[in-house]
Amino acid sequence: MAWAAAAALVVAAAVLSPPSVALASNSEGDALYALRRSLTDPRGVMQSWDPTLVNPCTWFHVTCNRDNRVTRVDLGNSNLTGSLVPELGHLEHLQYLELYKNNIQGTIPAELGNLKSLISLDLYTNNITGTIPKELGKLKSLVFLRLNDNHLTGPVPRELTKISNLKVIDVSNNDLCGTIPTSGPFEHIPSSNFDNNPRMEGPELQGLATYDTNC
Repeated sequence: MAWAAAAALVVAAAVLSPPSVALASNSEGDALYALRRSLTDPRGVMQSWDPTLVNPCTWFHVTCNRDNRVTRVDLGNSNLTGSLVPELGHLEHLQYLELYKNNIQGTIPAELGNLKSLISLDLYTNNITGTIPKELGKLKSLVFLRLNDNHLTGPVPRELTKISNLKVIDVSNNDLCGTIPTSGPFEHIPSSNFDNNPRMEGPELQGLATYDTNC
């Protein structure tokens, strides 16, 4: 019968399909596995990140909610090298991205601005270069932004002043330029959190100078 033949073809396709096809239906698994491929992992902390498993919630250092959506990635202090990947922007339920104290290089992907649920972004003590993406200003749930001890350049994006929930921002020990924001949540950020940026010029004086002076 025709329907039986069609069913047999479906089963055969499933059997013959490579393991990666199983993961293709899971954008979160795809995103995390893209990160694994981009990083060198000498300690094997991502060894359990198996692309043949559809559900990344079974992987070590990954936490999910009751709906099996990824909410935490905890890879701090893991001796990782390599770079971040734009696919991380697909983790729309992610609340905590912890990648501090590694040897991560490259830039901060602008796609991280798509992480609408993100509460904490900890990338401190790496070797990250480039600018702080203005797209991070879209992270309205963000409370903690720690980018200190990297090699970031450019000004502090004024889009960050619109994040009303932001309580902690630390960009010290970089190579940022311009002035320190003083509006919005920055009103209560200690000046020490901007220390050791030789080209920064101190607090912004509203109406008297452009913030990107000396950039």
